[in-house]
Amino acid sequence: MRQWRRWLDGMAVAILLAYGWLAWSVQTGVAPIDPVYAAVRERGVLRVAVDPGYRPFVEERNGEFVGFDIDLVRALAGELGVEVIFVRSGFDALYDQLVSRQADLIASALPYAPEQGFRARFSQPYFDGGFMLVAPAGSSITGLPDLHGRRLGVVLGSEGDALARRFALTTPVTLVEAEDATALERALRAGAIDAAILDHVAALGAVANGDLRIAAALTYEPYVLAMPAAAFQLEAEINRALARLAARGVLVELQRQWMARGN
Repeated sequence: MRQWRRWLDGMAVAILLAYGWLAWSVQTGVAPIDPVYAAVRERGVLRVAVDPGYRPFVEERNGEFVGFDIDLVRALAGELGVEVIFVRSGFDALYDQLVSRQADLIASALPYAPEQGFRARFSQPYFDGGFMLVAPAGSSITGLPDLHGRRLGVVLGSEGDALARRFALTTPVTLVEAEDATALERALRAGAIDAAILDHVAALGAVANGDLRIAAALTYEPYVLAMPAAAFQLEAEINRALARLAARGVLVELQRQWMARGN
């Protein structure tokens, strides 16, 4: 019992000291230390964990990593005034790279995962990986309700297929299944279907020629960058850098570069 009381007393003292340090830092203007960001500044290098299996975000060509996320991270590192090195990882091990301090950042088409908040913190979203409704440029379709009695194309077995089937339970629509997004594009251009459900990457590639357009966003899947849970200052710096890049049109340009066909 005495040991337990000593432990509680010790914890109380530690908490009081922590609150005292916080109050002192607020009054004196001395910011708490983010050990991750401090190490990045000391090294002059941002270590980024990537899984090269997510084209067009990250892939390996001729022994080098390329892709949307690779160019984005390089632009962010330039904003922070540091170099960048990439740490190869499998997708399932990405968060482990943060916990083991082998990496300072994850950039691999990473969906926002609040359940990982106990070991990571996240940037503002930089891309929406959700599903889009794509229609011909001259079509009057602006959303799923406009498909009443029309033909809707889906990729067989995809999440878009499941979304369309739920919609078809309440609205008369003819579902046309295809093996991939390219087949749906051909069907749209040939007039065989009135609209198609595509993931955002495929949709951006489909509309690049100007004869098709994104009629509506159907789901939202934010892609984010992840940092160790202690990296509160790095998170703030990354978010500020993302905002600057977005304001200069860099994110839109990266979408044009990497989501177009042939990349």
